[in-house]
Amino acid sequence: MLREIGLYLDMQGVAFKPRAYEKAAEAVASLTEEAGDIYSRGGLRALEEIPGVGASIAEKIEELLTTGTCAEHVALRKKTPVNLSELSRVEGLGPKKIKTLYQKLRVKDLADLEAAAKKGAIAKLEGFGKKSEENIKKSLEFAKHAGDRVMLGLAMPEIRMYEARLRKLPAVARLVVAGSVRRRKETIGDVDLLAVSKKPQQVMDAFVAMPEVVSVHAKGETKSAVKVVSGLNIDLRVVPESSYGAALNYFTGSKDHNVALRQIAMNKGLKLNEYGLWKGKKQVAGKTEEELYKALGMHYIEPELREHTGEIKAALRPIQDIQGRPEEFEGRQAQGKRPGLPTLIGYKDLRGDLQVQTDWTDGKGSIEAMARAAREAGLEYIAITDHSKRLAMTHGLDEKRIIQQMAEIARVNKRLQGSGLRFRVLSGSECDILKDGALDLPDNILAKLDVVGASVHSYFNLPKAEQTKRIMRAMDNPHVDIIFHPTGRIIGKRPPYEVDIPALITHAKNTGTILEIDALPDRLDLKDDYIRMAIKGGVKLAIDSDAHAPSHFSVLEYGIAQARRGWAEKKDIINAWPLEKMKGFLKK
Repeated sequence: MLREIGLYLDMQGVAFKPRAYEKAAEAVASLTEEAGDIYSRGGLRALEEIPGVGASIAEKIEELLTTGTCAEHVALRKKTPVNLSELSRVEGLGPKKIKTLYQKLRVKDLADLEAAAKKGAIAKLEGFGKKSEENIKKSLEFAKHAGDRVMLGLAMPEIRMYEARLRKLPAVARLVVAGSVRRRKETIGDVDLLAVSKKPQQVMDAFVAMPEVVSVHAKGETKSAVKVVSGLNIDLRVVPESSYGAALNYFTGSKDHNVALRQIAMNKGLKLNEYGLWKGKKQVAGKTEEELYKALGMHYIEPELREHTGEIKAALRPIQDIQGRPEEFEGRQAQGKRPGLPTLIGYKDLRGDLQVQTDWTDGKGSIEAMARAAREAGLEYIAITDHSKRLAMTHGLDEKRIIQQMAEIARVNKRLQGSGLRFRVLSGSECDILKDGALDLPDNILAKLDVVGASVHSYFNLPKAEQTKRIMRAMDNPHVDIIFHPTGRIIGKRPPYEVDIPALITHAKNTGTILEIDALPDRLDLKDDYIRMAIKGGVKLAIDSDAHAPSHFSVLEYGIAQARRGWAEKKDIINAWPLEKMKGFLKK
């Protein structure tokens, strides 16, 4: 609601307020408890203590919590009745352009936009033109194919809210999120919840009665399905304790992974289903996933790997492990050694973040504020990588300002050290890669920085060979340590630019250049397939938040999830290393 009010106000050209609502929306989205619980505990004053939430916005949150709606939100939607969530997925359509399209062409949603584009009506509008219309057509096609799936990082706070609430029910012995959410897919469809309870009817009654439920698709004794106000479809299943592991495995998926497991069971004369692993009518395993995999002669497979992309073969235990030397197998298992399977990087393994923006350009926090937020998030170091001068819209740094920023970083480090905070801020840049592969800052400036990242922010439509050559030339620069968000995609909005990934990986290896895994939920760039390819090619990676505000370090978990899906280990991720080891690996 807060995001949409901000967008509607932006449409009307209202000053300052849109950003205030955007900040409040970010703050509410990053809360570790429900806004409703905060309100119940402390009323309006407690809501006002949420960072970024002032008295006026707190009143609107209170109105929503107590009445289920907000008068201003309703009035704004009535004045401009457009589907903001749909239209804002189209690259190049900001609030003001959406307003123009509605006022001039009555465009309310993607279907209206497509019809207007086909007629050539958009090109005739002031501020658009033929090129803009063609770009909208391309982005529209991509947005349509993105479908109704939701980005994991956007849905996760809400999912965790329902998870925590249902776990508190007296009738629930345990509850977990399964499905594509548990496998940490980039985007998700339905949400699958699995519970253990001896009183399933009580659990189902509470589930369908949640205040956010707008429709109940099905309600049974052990299975119910609802749709909530945000648009998410949520399924809840209740199983007995004896089947918990088998059910969790089944409903986690993927489908192809499950089919392969069932085939292995059949080859052993067993039957596998969501109720357990059976030999005739006798349950052999199923209470836990670990015992299930072990009974199938396999090592445990982490959920992020269950895509049937080689994990089954890698997890199968050698014959000597299960026949003749069981004690040796158990010893190796205790030491965490799993032949063929990677020991995936953990969700708490990152020590640093090598892409952080501040209020020197388009960020929303000072250098010191970002450093302190990173420390609170458990990190030991960050690199400040504000944009370079070519990105004028971000107030990018020129040579003079970046030297000034380096001096400020030195002062911040001194203050942090003086306050006893064991933390280090590195100087850096997100330096723009120009059309020909040259860089936006001169070598004598780049040489002074601790970390240099290079990014493509323009000319996305270059031919594949030219785009590849362009990025390779940037890699050739002896000061460029990392290529940030290497394919330039924005999930559901902009496809990756055409680039030869295998060639880039080979060149990264030859030049000692690191490739980034950008953790922003709408980027997750590199994708998992490319991460695995890079690891096989001997290229090291960095998982970065691309933080533009102090609260953004929370997205690092999605970058870690992406790395795990790409079979990455701690040794593959340079910012999972101590500071001096990480710095020693850079080109300098």
